[in-house]
Amino acid sequence: MRLSTRGEYASRAMLELSLRYQGGPLHSRQISEAQEIPQRFLEQILLLLKRAGYLKSRKGQKGGYVLAKPPDEINVAEIIRVMDGPLAPIDCVSVMAHEPCPMEGTCGLRWLWKDVRDAVAEILEKTTFADLVRRSRPDAVRKGGRS
Repeated sequence: MRLSTRGEYASRAMLELSLRYQGGPLHSRQISEAQEIPQRFLEQILLLLKRAGYLKSRKGQKGGYVLAKPPDEINVAEIIRVMDGPLAPIDCVSVMAHEPCPMEGTCGLRWLWKDVRDAVAEILEKTTFADLVRRSRPDAVRKGGRS
């Protein structure tokens, strides 16, 4: 699996929103500054996350973005899949986007790529954004966040 810049930035934005979950909506500018994500790129990512049902937004002075669900109900794998697609390193072992390969029955490497997919998926699926908040350094928890 290769994490794209889009997947990395989406994960960082979700972490920032999780760190400040109880503090109300965050403007994209606040997320951008806290996580050092280019504002223009972040806006596109936040829209994708909103369309996928992970964020809600409010307009106005007290508006911004909030998580659509608590951080303990959103795992990292979900966000990576929204941004980057399947977690499998190659298509022939993908669960979500399987592409048949003429060597599937005889390939000596297929089991390795399947094990890699399974290991990555297991870690990312069992890690929620609440877990990441708990594992963050105390100085990383920002005003309004929960640890």
